[in-house]
Amino acid sequence: MIKPLIFAAAAASLAAPSAFAGPYVNVETKAKYEGSDYKSRATDLHVGYENKLNNLAYYIQGGKTINAADGVDSESNFSGKLGAKLPVTDKIKLNGEVSFAQVEDADNTYGTKLGIKYSF
Repeated sequence: MIKPLIFAAAAASLAAPSAFAGPYVNVETKAKYEGSDYKSRATDLHVGYENKLNNLAYYIQGGKTINAADGVDSESNFSGKLGAKLPVTDKIKLNGEVSFAQVEDADNTYGTKLGIKYSF
């Protein structure tokens, strides 16, 4: 049942104008290496929602993360992100994100990102 929903959301996001506010699907993978030695990969399979409130653009997303470490069976856990972007001027934009990941048999992990972007 979830596959048709994911495909419908993906098709809607491709057909919609770029200023579309609403649901989306985000799939991303992050791999870690030490030199040329592969260590692990985390692949997020998230469903989210984005919108704007005045000049503040925000999003919230969550779903499964598949973790695959070298030499270990892969596992999946729940993870999510909440983020926002705010223009300060035409050339300066602030952005931030808070994330979490459920970890089986360990403490959950949390992260933050803050940034400023200057465009020339």
